Amino acid sequence: PVTFTPSANSAPMNPPPLSPRQGWLAPSSTDSGTTGSLLYDFYWGMELYPRIGAFDIKVWTNCRMGMMGWSVITLCYAVKQAQLYGAPATSMLLSVALVQVYIFKFFLWETGYWSSMDIAHDRAGFYLCWGCLVWIPAVYTSPAMYLVRRPVNLPLSLTLVLGFLGLAAIYINYDSDRQRQEFRQSDGKALVWGAPPQAIRAQYRTGDGRTKTSLLLVSGWWGLARHFHYLPELVAAAIWSMPAFHFAIMPFVYLAFLTILLLDRAYRDDARCSAKYGKYWDQYCQRVPYRVVPYLF
Repeated sequence: PVTFTPSANSAPMNPPPLSPRQGWLAPSSTDSGTTGSLLYDFYWGMELYPRIGAFDIKVWTNCRMGMMGWSVITLCYAVKQAQLYGAPATSMLLSVALVQVYIFKFFLWETGYWSSMDIAHDRAGFYLCWGCLVWIPAVYTSPAMYLVRRPVNLPLSLTLVLGFLGLAAIYINYDSDRQRQEFRQSDGKALVWGAPPQAIRAQYRTGDGRTKTSLLLVSGWWGLARHFHYLPELVAAAIWSMPAFHFAIMPFVYLAFLTILLLDRAYRDDARCSAKYGKYWDQYCQRVPYRVVPYLF
């Protein structure tokens, strides 16, 4: 990771699709636009789906480098602790195992990721690519990094409780995404928690003037909060960071950053959906009044 991070730092500066010149002169697709500022175009990006031939830049940065890098680096930290002390401590095993399960869940659901904000709405600029190539490998792995030279064997009962809670949070995060994906793919016919789903058919107008319809799910997990899936993700992150909390500030920085990131996304997505769906989104907010945490926020 020490050599990986400086090398990765230069990568977001180099891929041609991140260059405003390419976005203006030779965009990969019609999903490209400019803010009128070279600095903003470089930072936020111009192209939504940049490619070099058949090579998808977003898949490479977000999934192959960001998520796989997170997985490999945390495993390396566990191996390093085993080399130093003979075996990884239960605190390291708990943290790394939960991260591996979460990343396995990510790739299990990878097709659903294509409709997420990262892929469908955020353009491939320095902000997104640097975050995936540098920030995730450096910061998201920090709990395991701080445990390498601090082997703490947690009581078996505490390890089992935290492991169960972490796995439950990861499963709920997966199931909420799966529930909405299957609901949309079935045109609202898939059962939600064993019952017919409750939904709002929201009409909206595209940029070329056509009228289309989207389904807004208001039952199941999505009847609890409009962005409920962020809550179990934060709970899981807190649990796999918890063994390192009393050693350093950096694991707190990771969790604080993730909280700010996901809350910002919730606000951004609300604003985008309000502009897109208008009165239908107002109806949805009336039926699902909480943004992330049921009955609180």
